[in-house]
Amino acid sequence: MFATGFAIAAGRAAAEVAIGDDGLYEQPFFLDSFLEMGPDLDDAAAEGKGLIVIFEQRGCPYCRELHEVNFARPELRKHIEEHFVVVQLDMWGSRGVTDFDGEELEERALARKWQVNFTPTQIVIPAANAGAGKLRDAEAFRLPGYFKPFHHLSGLEYVTSGAWREQPFQRFLQDKFAELQAQGIDPDVW
Repeated sequence: MFATGFAIAAGRAAAEVAIGDDGLYEQPFFLDSFLEMGPDLDDAAAEGKGLIVIFEQRGCPYCRELHEVNFARPELRKHIEEHFVVVQLDMWGSRGVTDFDGEELEERALARKWQVNFTPTQIVIPAANAGAGKLRDAEAFRLPGYFKPFHHLSGLEYVTSGAWREQPFQRFLQDKFAELQAQGIDPDVW
């Protein structure tokens, strides 16, 4: 059920990541979207995938860490690419976005509406919630800020496994630690 790639000791070099004209880090698995959240989720769900909406900002050191460290981890990147479509938004951006409820607003206004207060913030929406008319009906889990790779992947597994419906994230993590320890694995959580 759980990825075990994080049992390997830390100390890997950070990967170099391209930065776009907007000052945000780029990833080849990010969706080049029309920024219509409902249709983006519907399209992802048609592929059997959920949607991650990630808010970032120019110059954010934790966004850099997310891209250079987390997204460079093959087990994390593989999980994302297999289970999610990712839409990147600029917390201070002015591009037009259509919210799940049909409201059209700028990225920065959507960040306020969705109560995104810092970057990176990842809002994780499972395919099963396609058709939701509001974010609160669609969102299963939020990673507010930077999470180390082990906890980042665990948050995504929390959603893809469906555990978010049955237990709080902290209980999910405790169960994951217990399962890994029973296998003799000491996960690299730093």
